[in-house]
Amino acid sequence: MDVLQQTSGVNGSSTNGDSESQPHTLRSRRNRGGWLSCFFISGMMIAGWGWVANLIVYLVGVFNVKSIDATQAANVINGSTNLIPILGAVLADSFLGSFRVVSVSILSSLLGIIILTLTATLSYLRPHCETGSSLCHAPSKLHLAVLYSAITLAAIGFGMVRFAIGTLGAQQFDNPKDQASFFNWFIFTMFAAGVVGSVGIVYIEDSISWGLGFGICAAINFVCLVIFLVGNRFYRHDKPQGSPYTSLARVIVAATRKRKLLVSSESKDYHHEINDGENKDIATMPKRSFRFLNHAAIKTEGDINSDGSIAKPWRLCSVQQVEDLKTLIRIFPVFASTVLLCTPLAVQTNTAVLQAIAMDRHLGSNFKIPAGSISIVGLISSAAFIALLDRLLYPNLKNLTGRWLTPLQKIGTGHVFNTLSLVIAAVVESKRLKTARDNHLQGQQGGAVVPMLALWLFPQLIVVGMGEAFHYPGNVSLYYQEFPVSMKSAATSMISIAIGIAFYVSAALVSLLRNVTGWLPNDINQGRLDNVYWTFVGGFGVVKNMENG
Repeated sequence: MDVLQQTSGVNGSSTNGDSESQPHTLRSRRNRGGWLSCFFISGMMIAGWGWVANLIVYLVGVFNVKSIDATQAANVINGSTNLIPILGAVLADSFLGSFRVVSVSILSSLLGIIILTLTATLSYLRPHCETGSSLCHAPSKLHLAVLYSAITLAAIGFGMVRFAIGTLGAQQFDNPKDQASFFNWFIFTMFAAGVVGSVGIVYIEDSISWGLGFGICAAINFVCLVIFLVGNRFYRHDKPQGSPYTSLARVIVAATRKRKLLVSSESKDYHHEINDGENKDIATMPKRSFRFLNHAAIKTEGDINSDGSIAKPWRLCSVQQVEDLKTLIRIFPVFASTVLLCTPLAVQTNTAVLQAIAMDRHLGSNFKIPAGSISIVGLISSAAFIALLDRLLYPNLKNLTGRWLTPLQKIGTGHVFNTLSLVIAAVVESKRLKTARDNHLQGQQGGAVVPMLALWLFPQLIVVGMGEAFHYPGNVSLYYQEFPVSMKSAATSMISIAIGIAFYVSAALVSLLRNVTGWLPNDINQGRLDNVYWTFVGGFGVVKNMENG
């Protein structure tokens, strides 16, 4: 893990000489293009969170889906939204480039939200409820087909655009310090815009109409698409150079084919790709870690053409390609632990909405917090702490210690806060269930509202936001710095992929707990959600011990 330990912090001080030699006007124009991406992501996040944040409420209240089933559906949809960025990364790195991927993503999101708006405005596209009656029909196959088509298109667009546009923005900066600062403020913008979508749009959906709320999301999406396309001239465009993922597979195949060869200690025995302008006498030896892979770069008769190019791509790779694969292998334990540590947070994200539905959400006599907006507490916390860390804590820590906090240290600190949030959530849920029992509110038709303010959910969500302020930018910065140059789009999407997998794992765990325990009935007032949280706290301890080991 030596490569990871040497990674500079988010505000690392390393510089790039090339950036100093570039004309000031060109650098200024590129930087402007980088910061403009924050504007576009703010619009897309407002539109995206406007439908994502209130999805459970929409499924339960409009499409008559059972609460736990709606939570499971939300887990799958959130998981897909976070996994889809890898598709965008592959397309951007290999074929289309970031600009085209962002354009297609915004268009897909727009089409999905338009169809979602139609489900809310056209009565024959949603289940029917008898006037003055609580009896409502289950959604038909047509209803579900239209609904999930809309959600699929919107999720593809919302998922791909978030990190593709982040890569496009980072490509406008040459200085690693500027790139790191950009990621901090890019993520801050994501969270801040998410707050606007989760508060403003969700309030309109709950208080005025679903159709108007979704319609506003579609309008914002359309404006973002037009302005993004018009602003094309501000961006430095990346040029895809074929699939970098194929080269990774080639390393494994070539190393396997040459596994019987002796690993040489001479640099001349290995293949080095020489670019124009480089000193051809300079050659780098492959590192000793994962030595089996070094076989892929050993030259044998017939591997090289007369012009120095590779004659047999699946028998010979360059040293750089071998080292790129080794870097990914070194990073994998961090990625795997992130998946495991984000899984409880995925459960907590959706169960908090169910808790809010069953709690008193009034603030004063005239305002009631929409259940779907409860997640904004975490978003506000994340945005506030990211700004606080970037402008206050990190610089002061640098002055005291002489070093910036490394990405790995930020990730570890974030997960400490994640564990604390689960402990708080378990304690609060225990109190909520006790209040429900004391007031004989268990087992009532349609569930009952417990006389306990939803404000009790705020502390756990605030701590979740504090954790994300550390580990989210830390993960993005780590992957972007360490990934091969040809995989920068994939690098920025890795944290999203980890979260996406975590949502799928959380859905599987919830299904398992429903089958083997009585903790998660349809009426959560009769369940033991606190036991679910305590179970995850124990799981956190196991994973942290594995990391430290």
